[in-house]
Amino acid sequence: MGEDRLRLIRSMVASAAQALPGQRTPVPDRARTAEPRRLGPAPAHAGRAPDTTYARILVVRHRRDDPGDPEAFGVRAWCDGVETLPYTTGNGFLRPVDVNLGLARQGGAPPSELFKSIERWSGYQNLLTEWINRCRRAHGDALQIVVLDQTGFDLPWEALVLPADPDAGLREGPLGALVDVARWLGGFPDRAVAPRGAVLGFFHADMVGDQEFFQGYDHRPHFGIGAFLRNLDDGEAQRTGLVYMGCHGTFDDQLSKLTLAGATWADYQRLGMRRLRQDASLVCLNACHSGRFLDYSGDGMQGLRGFTQIFLDKGAGGCIVSAGEVGDAEARVMIRQIVDTLTEDPERPVARALRAFRAEVHETFTAGGGVPMLVGDDGSFDVVGQRNVLRLLYSLMFQYYGHPFSTVRLTGRSLDGPDPAEANAS
Repeated sequence: MGEDRLRLIRSMVASAAQALPGQRTPVPDRARTAEPRRLGPAPAHAGRAPDTTYARILVVRHRRDDPGDPEAFGVRAWCDGVETLPYTTGNGFLRPVDVNLGLARQGGAPPSELFKSIERWSGYQNLLTEWINRCRRAHGDALQIVVLDQTGFDLPWEALVLPADPDAGLREGPLGALVDVARWLGGFPDRAVAPRGAVLGFFHADMVGDQEFFQGYDHRPHFGIGAFLRNLDDGEAQRTGLVYMGCHGTFDDQLSKLTLAGATWADYQRLGMRRLRQDASLVCLNACHSGRFLDYSGDGMQGLRGFTQIFLDKGAGGCIVSAGEVGDAEARVMIRQIVDTLTEDPERPVARALRAFRAEVHETFTAGGGVPMLVGDDGSFDVVGQRNVLRLLYSLMFQYYGHPFSTVRLTGRSLDGPDPAEANAS
């Protein structure tokens, strides 16, 4: 009987994962700009030094005194006008395996139980969340946070639940829905970029519908990975504002099994990708696990390896990636909303646009009753409540690596539309 009930719950979770909100209105022809939603514009200035609103959080693996000690991490944080958070670790900073957003998938943990795990984990980080609230009080809506996470632990910082502070007018909610959040690798970013140009796209056979996201812009679509990557290495090609890949990705504990559009990590690592370095293009990887990292030393150099790392190393101005596995239907709706939010105001930084996107999803989540119990009063599985949580988890799964001031502007297509020969070249 217990196994039958478990199978029933899993099937209900799977069915809940099938439906998400309807698609937004397509981007209009000639790329007209809409009014920004909810969060006001915060113009970026390429090359501008970080100012008082730019807070830094460094996350590192905690050194183990004994090889048998459990893996753990520690944090340190800085923000002008707020006392520095000294290096902090402890029992609540053990590597948490139950908060990985990669678990938000069909057949995985029920969405409500995953979110409750994230809530508990957030409570253990109370010293950090209290520090972030001090930064919110000091800088208000202008606060921006950059997270430099060197652990490879899949820590869901965008989902970190901040406590409310009614006296200061601060709401409770996930960090990524309340504050402009960016990530980076290697060191903290010191230069904002403002790429401008066409969309260079690659679309897997079952994701060709993603092309309609860019119907109002100059767009060079490709359907063969070889042709796409050759174009990415073409230094004479048209300026590129956005590189978009709608495809499948895999993640494993072996570097050779990290793939994107069927090509391995090593395939990408060997390429020059001159287009990225010349234009500082924003890269958007609409692919499962595209934002995950493998701690690897098999080639003689210890470090975190992943597709985000490759594109940033090759010169991308920023990356929007997925921290886990997203069903095709869900990814399509979410990525459409992200593209709409990014392009409606080209003066608004990418980090702020993503915050607006997550804030809208979070408002819907709150209006729908928040985190539900697994079952309702009648003992039946709460499919509607689980779907509501799943939408929020998916919105937090998309992460942004880049400078918090960086923007992107896509150029409008010509009256004749894209060159058919260019589209067919792949």
